[in-house]
Amino acid sequence: MFCVSVGVNFIGGFAFASGIPKSSVSATMASNSVRVAAAQMTSISDLAANLATCSRLIKEAASAGAKLLCFPEAFSYVGTKDGDSVRVAEPLDGPIMSHYCSLARESSIWLSLGGFQEKGSDPQRLSNTHVIVDDTGKIISSYSKIHLFDVDVPGGRVYKESSFTESGKDIVAVDSPVGRLGLSVCYDLRFPEMYQLLRFQHEAQVLLVPAAFTTVTGEAHWEILLRARAIETQCYVIAAAQAGKHNDKRESYGDTLIIDPWGTIVGRLPGKKLDTSSCSLN
Repeated sequence: MFCVSVGVNFIGGFAFASGIPKSSVSATMASNSVRVAAAQMTSISDLAANLATCSRLIKEAASAGAKLLCFPEAFSYVGTKDGDSVRVAEPLDGPIMSHYCSLARESSIWLSLGGFQEKGSDPQRLSNTHVIVDDTGKIISSYSKIHLFDVDVPGGRVYKESSFTESGKDIVAVDSPVGRLGLSVCYDLRFPEMYQLLRFQHEAQVLLVPAAFTTVTGEAHWEILLRARAIETQCYVIAAAQAGKHNDKRESYGDTLIIDPWGTIVGRLPGKKLDTSSCSLN
């Protein structure tokens, strides 16, 4: 496992870096720090296989002392076509999410489950929902993705997320053992005004950006957008990413990042590696 340790002080609602990041196999935690982790994975159209991967990563993160583990968008399922996601969509109290809640409880760890296919009121559409589960296995908050990925990628395919997804309406922040979390999902990253609201109206200290960026958009903009959101809000940013080839039609960029308020990358899983990256906050 790749780990980094960095000291952070939350003063008057702002996050200020107060240490020099380092990397090691088992970074030493400050006495008053809290460790967080971000997972990188390649989800496929097999719910059981994805659950098994997540279970392993949860156990590894908990063993390393993480209090919060962040998963990427579509952690539980990536289909071969848009209709597949609608077909597997479930309410948050359904059996799929119940399995993940059980994993959180068994390992006594908080989970950020970003980009779950939540069944909505329209049977033809789902909500792309970021779920926060506490260390007792209880869902304490959820956010439905507001900005949907309707894009004609240069040199690539046309994406129309709104054709099968309902847009969310509410901005959400929630307290946790690692600070106040600001919730978002993937394409939200391109709308800085949302993160301004999370920081200055909802008092978020740590911004969560679970994502599945395409290789084209990731190579062009992923890192620079994340560092910009950290600098302009003076927040930590944790961006768990899908990575690699999911099927013949879809491939994700990867490059999971943890960034401090100065815009410094303090945790990274480059490329397509399946693993977790963690850092300590205090």
